[in-house]
Amino acid sequence: MPQVTTPKQLFKHELQDMYYAEKTLATTLPKLAQEATDPELTRAFTAHQKETEKHVSNLEKVFKQIGESAQAHPCPGIEGIKKEHDEFMKENSPSDEMRDAFLTGAAARAEHYEIAAYTGLVNQARALGEREVVDLLQTNLRQEKEALKKVETISKRLLKESNGNGTSKSTARAKSASR
Repeated sequence: MPQVTTPKQLFKHELQDMYYAEKTLATTLPKLAQEATDPELTRAFTAHQKETEKHVSNLEKVFKQIGESAQAHPCPGIEGIKKEHDEFMKENSPSDEMRDAFLTGAAARAEHYEIAAYTGLVNQARALGEREVVDLLQTNLRQEKEALKKVETISKRLLKESNGNGTSKSTARAKSASR
C-alpha cells in the first residue's frame, strides 16, 4: 500500500479496513448463529448478518461516491477478535451456557470495534465534505449501536439466568435429574 500522506488517503485506508471487517463478519455471523444455543442469541446473529450484508453494500456505495473501487484491506482488529474466538472454541469445551456467554462477549467486542471505526469514518467524511457518504456511514453506525444494545441485553439475561440464584442451568438440571 502506498504511503498515507493525506486525509483522503487515510479515509480510504480506514474504509478498506472496515470493508474487510464487514465482509469477514458477513461470513462469520452464520457460524456464530450455529454455535449459539440460546434462541434469542441465534436470532440476533442471523438478523445482524442480514444487516452486515447491507453494511457491505453501503460501503461499496461509499467507495463509488468517492471515486474509488471497493477494495478490502486486511483488518488486524477484526482478525484479532476472530482469532480470539477460534482459539477459545478450540482450547475449551464450553458448556452451552459458557459458549453463549463467550459469544455475547465476542459479539460485543466486535460491535465496539465497529462503532469506533464508523465513528472515525463519519468524522473523516464530514471533514472531507462528503455529505452523502456521511449518511451511509451513519446508517451503518446506528445499526451497530443497536446491535450492541441487543447483544448486551441478551448477555445480561444469560448471566442472570446462570448466576441469578448461584445456580447455573446445568446445575439446576443435574439437581432436577437426581430427584
